[in-house]
Amino acid sequence: MQTITVPGVRKWDHFGVDLKGNRLFATSEEEPAVEVFDLRTNEHIRSLTDFKEPHNVLPFPEMKKIFVVDGEASEIKILDYDSLQLIGDIALTIDADPIVYDPASKYLYVVNGGREAHTPTCLISVVDTVSGKKLADMTLPTNRLESMAIEKSGPRLFVNMTGINSIGVVDREKRAVIATWPITAAKENVPLQYDEGTHRLFLATRKPSKLIVVNADNGKEVMSLDVADYVDDLAYDAPHHRLYVPGGGGSGAVSVVAQRGADKYEVVATIPTKPGAKTARYVPELNKYYVGVPAKEGQPAQILVYDVAP
Repeated sequence: MQTITVPGVRKWDHFGVDLKGNRLFATSEEEPAVEVFDLRTNEHIRSLTDFKEPHNVLPFPEMKKIFVVDGEASEIKILDYDSLQLIGDIALTIDADPIVYDPASKYLYVVNGGREAHTPTCLISVVDTVSGKKLADMTLPTNRLESMAIEKSGPRLFVNMTGINSIGVVDREKRAVIATWPITAAKENVPLQYDEGTHRLFLATRKPSKLIVVNADNGKEVMSLDVADYVDDLAYDAPHHRLYVPGGGGSGAVSVVAQRGADKYEVVATIPTKPGAKTARYVPELNKYYVGVPAKEGQPAQILVYDVAP
């Protein structure tokens, strides 16, 4: 494990990865800034500060653009891929945050509105990354959406409807909610991933801290496991049939969950991290796992870099 120390940062949010440009982007909500690192050397390259509250970064090397979701600014900022200079923006509503990308259509789905907008519903905005234009807004009946997962073999978009403790199923072609599946094993469902091979959805909750497996054919919960406390991210490692669940509660830990079959899972390791380390990013192409550690008294913010074993 390697440690990258980043003075001046207080609290990390999510990571973006640019394999072609060998760059790691880490969003820092409170400064606010996007910190840029060299993926090969882990060296800090520069700080980008033209933001109000950045949450997510999505590079598009082939389009020479980088999209940054800036929640407090109520927009997506578009940066030039090479210079990292601001070249455009796409207006949204306040609290824009979770994103998911559909490579087939080149559409980006962005959650915005809800609690910070003081509305009882949230929006999922459909953005065409090629034109840089917002195409539509879909309204979902909850004031809190936390994560999404795309079905590549069909038109479904799965959404963690945290405000009503459910998974929403959206038809991307109809742009409408077609099903709502309640989560009963625990509350406050935050991150979400999908294994298309087994038709299984994975979500992590905070009250209490569990990993819940849901059958995406019928919305039924098939099992749940106790995992690290206070999770904000979740990674599914398809080649190794594992899930990585980073929890920032207590002294901090990552639960490593082995997938033994579609409905059989077990925690096979608990990797110590540091307090507050609840966001992370798995990069399968590099077999690296990056964990964000917020600043605490006497300790600057850090990024922990783990090698993922076969």
